[in-house]
Amino acid sequence: MTGHPPATHEPHTGAEALETLLPVAAVLVLACGYLLLARRARSRHPGRPWARWRTASFLAGCALLAVALLPPLAPFAHGDFRGHMAQHLLIGMYAPLALVLGAPVTLLLRTLPAHRARRSAGLLRSRPLRLLAHPATALALSAGGLVVLYCTPLYDATAHRPVGHGLLHAHFLLSGYLFAWAVAGPDPGPARPGVPARLVFLGVAVALHATLAQLMYGGFLVSVHEPIPQVRGAAQLMYYGGDIAELLLAAALVATWRPARRRPGARAPGPSYRAAGA
Repeated sequence: MTGHPPATHEPHTGAEALETLLPVAAVLVLACGYLLLARRARSRHPGRPWARWRTASFLAGCALLAVALLPPLAPFAHGDFRGHMAQHLLIGMYAPLALVLGAPVTLLLRTLPAHRARRSAGLLRSRPLRLLAHPATALALSAGGLVVLYCTPLYDATAHRPVGHGLLHAHFLLSGYLFAWAVAGPDPGPARPGVPARLVFLGVAVALHATLAQLMYGGFLVSVHEPIPQVRGAAQLMYYGGDIAELLLAAALVATWRPARRRPGARAPGPSYRAAGA
C-alpha cells in the first residue's frame, strides 16, 4: 500500500456509459424474468402459491445490484477505493444473499413440464456441479479470490479498465451467489454437507475477511496503490460490512435448520433430490 495521489479520470465517455447501461439492463431482464416465472408458477399451481417474501427478496437483490452499478455509487467507485469496496459488499455479499433466498432454481423447476424438470434436476447431480457447488470450492472462489485480488497486482491491473472492472463485478456476483447458495440456499444443491459443517465453512470465511481487512488497514501484504486514507476506510468497510453480511448469511442458514427426527433403530435417510426439488 502506498500513498500515491488518486488517479485522474477523464470525463464520462460513451464506453463508460455503456459499461453502466449493460449491467443495469441485465438486472432488469433478471427481475422481469423472475416475475414472469412467479406469475407462471401461480397459474400452474393455484393451490401452492409462490411465496411473496421470496419474490420480494429476489427483487431486493436486484435493487442492490442496481444501487451498486448506478450513480452516485458507480462514479464514486471509479475514483475512490472506498467506493470500490462498497460496490464489492453490495455485489458480492448482500445482493447474492437476497437473490439466493428468492429460490430461483426451485421457481424454475416449478414452472417447467415434468420431463424437463426431471432433466434439469438431473444436472444438479452431475459431477462438475457437485464439485462447483461444494462450500469449499465456493469459499476458495469468493474469499480466496479477494486474497488474490488485493494481495497481488491484479487490482491495479483491472481497477481502471472497463473490461477488467466488468469482469471483476461478474466474479464478485457469481462467486458470492455460489457461496450463499452452497451455505444457506433453499434451492436443491448437490453434495451439500450438514449444517454444522457449513457453519464451519462460514466461520472460515469470516476469519479470512477479517484478517484481510486488518492487513489492508495496516498496509501489510496488500498490493493496492491508492491513497492511504482511502485504503483504511475501505478496510473498515470490509471488516464491519462483511461481518454484518456474514451474520445475515448465518441467520439464513440457521433458519433453514430442521433436524430430522429419527425413531430408534431407523436408518439414516439418504439424499433425496426428489424431495429437494419439491
